[in-house]
Amino acid sequence: MRCELNFSVHTVSAYKRDLEQWREFITGGQPEVFDAQKISTSYLRLWVTHLKECDLSATTIRRKVQSLRAFYKYLNRYHSIEKNPAAELSTAKISKSLPTYIRPEETYSIFSADWDRQDFVATRDRLILLMFYTTGMRCTELETLADVNVDTFRLELKVHGKRNKERIIPFGKELCEVINIYRTLRNDIISQSIEYFFVRPTGEPLYRRMIYNIVHRQLADAGVHCEKLSPHVLRHSFATDMLNNGADITAVQKLLGHESLATTQVYTHTTYRELKLNYQRAHPRALKKGG
Repeated sequence: MRCELNFSVHTVSAYKRDLEQWREFITGGQPEVFDAQKISTSYLRLWVTHLKECDLSATTIRRKVQSLRAFYKYLNRYHSIEKNPAAELSTAKISKSLPTYIRPEETYSIFSADWDRQDFVATRDRLILLMFYTTGMRCTELETLADVNVDTFRLELKVHGKRNKERIIPFGKELCEVINIYRTLRNDIISQSIEYFFVRPTGEPLYRRMIYNIVHRQLADAGVHCEKLSPHVLRHSFATDMLNNGADITAVQKLLGHESLATTQVYTHTTYRELKLNYQRAHPRALKKGG
């Protein structure tokens, strides 16, 4: 998965965890006696039933089933298992929910507010929020963003997306200004060479949970009304606002790093929902009973 299929570290870790949980369950806590050859579909269905009884979400169960399918497909191809017992497993179809996003007036309010430009942490945290919203990058992409890949001369940055695919994202002058302020403050307090763009005052890189907490705290302090206050919500907001303001959907697809246009098309539903809300709020006939 890691070397040949080029899956991300997080995907490999999730699959590994799923398979270890499966082995633990089917052996009754004695993983050393596990024998993949003796597993039938009925055993796998028993585990799926157990997962449902644990009140796991349909999405989580679906991924765990996919982990088993991939594992037994691998054994079937390379290790002489005649039949893939996981191939017959079926899971409930998951209805796709629309992405949660921040309303434009709220993002305007957030980024119109000033901050302490002499404070390294305050500037870094502001830059994290702004970079998510103005580039649409993923949390992992921001976490691993290399300092050399942030080019304020060309106004573009290079990120490593899913399956380690590189893409170039352009950015504007506002982000460039905050990047320059951040770099000046960072270079004043950190003497050693920097590999990652975003770091702590000690020079150590940020980690995923820390980035999430920074975003959550800033959005909460700004009084944002949203179901989730996470980096991915800012990515959703980026895509939604781009499409609402006339961006071509294939351009948004490339900026987000989506392999399939169908993945990007979910945001067109979001923009249509926004259009309907605006109509209902503004048109005099829509406000009347039966209008």
